[in-house]
Amino acid sequence: MLESTQIFAYIAALGIAAAIPGPGMTALVARSVSGGAITGFTMLAGLILGDLVYLSFAVFGLAVIAHNFSTLFTLISWASSLYLAWLAWQFITCKPESIQIDQKASRRELTSAWFSGFTITLGNPKTIAFYLAILPLVITLDTVSIETWGLLLVPLTIAVLIAVGSIFILGALKVRRFLASQNAQMLLFRSAGLMMLAAAGSMIAKTL
Repeated sequence: MLESTQIFAYIAALGIAAAIPGPGMTALVARSVSGGAITGFTMLAGLILGDLVYLSFAVFGLAVIAHNFSTLFTLISWASSLYLAWLAWQFITCKPESIQIDQKASRRELTSAWFSGFTITLGNPKTIAFYLAILPLVITLDTVSIETWGLLLVPLTIAVLIAVGSIFILGALKVRRFLASQNAQMLLFRSAGLMMLAAAGSMIAKTL
């Protein structure tokens, strides 16, 4: 079982890491503005699932394997970077329409939002760095059991990310009417795309 100091350190570290604007939260704001609260929280669910994947990697020792097999880890980093760059291109070239505030999101839009959130997290260098590098400094992973992972770390991760993500979503909804025009959305989506592109470039640079 983890000590209380480790638990609080994990909550603080994860909260700070999540709150620092990156590709995931920037995309979350863009989707919340364009699709509304349901779309935003659906995308947040995808983002959280991606975090849980990396949390599981770290807890079950796959982070150690990744670092020991540097070539494999480099290939994974490149693949993630290329995918993130592709997503960035989709955001940059997107031609959004003016928002109809009262229009409900379709099932297809919600599925797309969830999948985007999940894949953005998997390709986000900030998320990878946190779970594969920073997390082992905060928690002694050798002492983490399956029970601790399932009954403590997973619920804590979900709670922290929901709390942080909700702030970004609610903030986006507050200014949604001001960003309802096509030009405002285009600026928002391009900003998100450029941030993703920069993240992809930084990940590739670290492998060179």
